[in-house]
Amino acid sequence: MQTVRKDIHNSQLPILCQSCEARHQGICGAMSAEQLLAISKHTRRVRREPGQEIMADAMPIAAYANVLKGVVKLTKVLEDGRQQVVGLQFAPDLLGRPFASESRVTAETASDVELCMIPKAPLEALMTAGGPVEHRIMMQALRELDEARDWMVTLGRKTAAEKVASFLYLLATHIDPTEEEALVTFDLPLSRADIADFLGLTIETVSRQLTKLKAEKVIEIANYRHVTIADLAQLRLRCG
Repeated sequence: MQTVRKDIHNSQLPILCQSCEARHQGICGAMSAEQLLAISKHTRRVRREPGQEIMADAMPIAAYANVLKGVVKLTKVLEDGRQQVVGLQFAPDLLGRPFASESRVTAETASDVELCMIPKAPLEALMTAGGPVEHRIMMQALRELDEARDWMVTLGRKTAAEKVASFLYLLATHIDPTEEEALVTFDLPLSRADIADFLGLTIETVSRQLTKLKAEKVIEIANYRHVTIADLAQLRLRCG
């Protein structure tokens, strides 16, 4: 049975918004009940299986997507076809660059994903009006900038063991927005090849470091992709 989070505005909210946990921390959490009601007339909730494209690099942006559940992979593709994973986004992140005419990255589902699609014009109108919505989106952009700088340190200075530990810790602390604490069990949303691409390592090195963490009882791995963090404190220490 689905439960509805209690708050003083529930009676005024659109029905879909009442049961959406992601809205409390995402951009919708900055909207008044009246704004949510107005924008909900334009939005639609969709589900996507792994490997489906949401936005394409250099293609016009017609809508933004608020991640409600799952993991989205951001990539850049060079002219010769080489691909680089440049980021991961989780609930309640907003996909798409506000006020840009075209996407700067390709966004693809890395797991089963639920999205709230918001047409470009209504959301940008809310931002243009200023206030809490504009502030929330700006704060998300600044957080992503901070995370990108932290990841530059990971890629440039950390050892292979520290990179793999940092990746697992990132998933444990971001993959489920409804949990206040880090998750201790989850499925890897990326293949070994994508993890290697994201971390600047070889597939063999990623596999070797995962095996080492398993042998040292920091993690457990079942069916190649299901990870259980046996010692979260130790994993954090190994992030460097």
